[in-house]
Amino acid sequence: MIRIQRLDAFATDAFPDPGLALGDPNGLLAFGGDLSPQRLVAAYRRGIFPWYSDGDPLLWWSPDPRCVFATDAIHVSHSLARFLHHCGWSWSMDRAFEEVVRACAEPRAGQDGTWITEDMRTAYTNLHLLGHAHSLEIWDGGALIGGIYGVAVGRMFSGESMFSRRSNASKTALVTLGRVLREYRFPWLDAQVPNPHLLSLGARTLPRGRFLTELARLARQPGPEAWPRPIRPVTAPT
Repeated sequence: MIRIQRLDAFATDAFPDPGLALGDPNGLLAFGGDLSPQRLVAAYRRGIFPWYSDGDPLLWWSPDPRCVFATDAIHVSHSLARFLHHCGWSWSMDRAFEEVVRACAEPRAGQDGTWITEDMRTAYTNLHLLGHAHSLEIWDGGALIGGIYGVAVGRMFSGESMFSRRSNASKTALVTLGRVLREYRFPWLDAQVPNPHLLSLGARTLPRGRFLTELARLARQPGPEAWPRPIRPVTAPT
């Protein structure tokens, strides 16, 4: 019988080979450990991420296939391009990280609870303070209406969650983040698990082995020394 591994409470950089992850449920690799910054960074460098609900043990995943966006191939429909040209919104990075995470954790229609627990919010805020986690915010005047957050290791960015308080706000966040990542020479935006919505926006799936090979290469490359912070107008792709 295949069993998932319990993580050592003290070996914060020790994870099993992602190739040992279960096929059902897809990608379940290990349980236990903690959400310390050291463990989280070690996990993301290996293509592993935490995902669990309140009351469950801390679970670690590396699914096969992996869902990714090529940062130069995020789909922008003609209607969305027209909308972006006239919306009058603006965007920023890392100006409201905690607010974005809290908004992503808010209840959504058709969902029971959230996987973004209080412990997860604290853990990713700590990662942000250490310069590993980043948010992109969409603003309508002074109102935060959409956003996305995730973790950067080298030149791979793993998106964790996004939210929208206005129609098209989360799509605008995704498209804008893709443009920023492309400018900073990030070829991939890791979306982790495929779903029809992500695939409709241009995401594709990669076999886990290929994803891990690309990740190992990109994680060794130095990331940006600084991320853009001034609030800038949203623009349509050219």
